[in-house]
Amino acid sequence: MSMNRAYRSPNEMPAALPIFPLAGALLLPRGELPLNVFEERYLAMVDDAMKGERIVGMIQPDPEAGAGTAVPALFSVGCAGRITQLAETGDGRYFVTLTGIARFKIVEEIAALTPYRQCRADFSPFSVDFSPLAGEDQVDRDGVLRTLRDFAETNHLQIDWNSIHDAPNEALVNALSMMSQCSPKEKQALLEACDLKGRADVLVAITEIELARGRSASTPLH
Repeated sequence: MSMNRAYRSPNEMPAALPIFPLAGALLLPRGELPLNVFEERYLAMVDDAMKGERIVGMIQPDPEAGAGTAVPALFSVGCAGRITQLAETGDGRYFVTLTGIARFKIVEEIAALTPYRQCRADFSPFSVDFSPLAGEDQVDRDGVLRTLRDFAETNHLQIDWNSIHDAPNEALVNALSMMSQCSPKEKQALLEACDLKGRADVLVAITEIELARGRSASTPLH
């Protein structure tokens, strides 16, 4: 989904962000993440975001760092997105689509009066995110497609191969990463990959491990 507002560098991003901690949710640059928002604090966050640049930071809780704490600890890296679609359901919920802009690193959390959490964010380590299609030529597209085909056949999935073959590498890798049913820790690895090639390599490795587990589980014991 295209945005009316173009962001071309870290300097164009806000220094402070509202953050939406959600385990298993992965947003990547120029990817689209649908959200069903129903908690009061996040309804308030959406309302406040719509008054400004409509930017929200998606980030995962870190279960290992936050064990036993009242306020869940967070991974240090998330992805900011702009609200590009919003629909009211009539029963107190919002259906929201976030379109990814760029990843960020949390500098510190802000002691805010809002019911939702906020942070100071540094986008400078991820300046590559502001360049669409950066690194596409380095992606092993054949390897990604081969692994996807193996996964689809093993799990009896129907794939729209015409759409897959027409998709540019960035859209293909990011969409498959966001749709992956891997663990939150693995999704964090996809998010933090240094570049598009790295993300594609991580995606292939995660999928191959999952396929190997499936084959091992289905092998009869003698």
